[in-house]
Amino acid sequence: MTCDYADLRRRIAALTEGESDAVALMATLACEIHHADARFDWTGFYRVVAPELLKIGPYQGGHGCLTIPFARGVCGAAARTGEVQIVDDVEAFPGHIACSSSTRSEIVLPVRDGAGRLIAVLDIDSDRPAAFAEVDAEGLGAILADTFGRL
Repeated sequence: MTCDYADLRRRIAALTEGESDAVALMATLACEIHHADARFDWTGFYRVVAPELLKIGPYQGGHGCLTIPFARGVCGAAARTGEVQIVDDVEAFPGHIACSSSTRSEIVLPVRDGAGRLIAVLDIDSDRPAAFAEVDAEGLGAILADTFGRL
């Protein structure tokens, strides 16, 4: 059973209406998305803080990695390529960074502001293998575009 992205999108739009602070938006989305689906074991943002460098932002779940270079891991790949990463088995992903030993699969989406600048990535981990599909990328991508596209 996948998340009801249409309902989640409406709820997030209502909660974030008029908000323009990126960190406040990330905190709200991390909370709402994390609690919307039992597959989501860790949900959070890694913010672009310097060239080729991501730093932990608002999240829900256990501890995350503090910094991730664009050159490493699934989050780095999403930031580097600008493309959604869906990884069915993190152990099979070259250069995977094991922030949590319980993570089995992962989806990471680039987060862009209204000018198209990469400002972060949204990282969702699952303790289930092959937990994510294109429907998740589409639903989450629409929420990110709605929310951060206005910045």
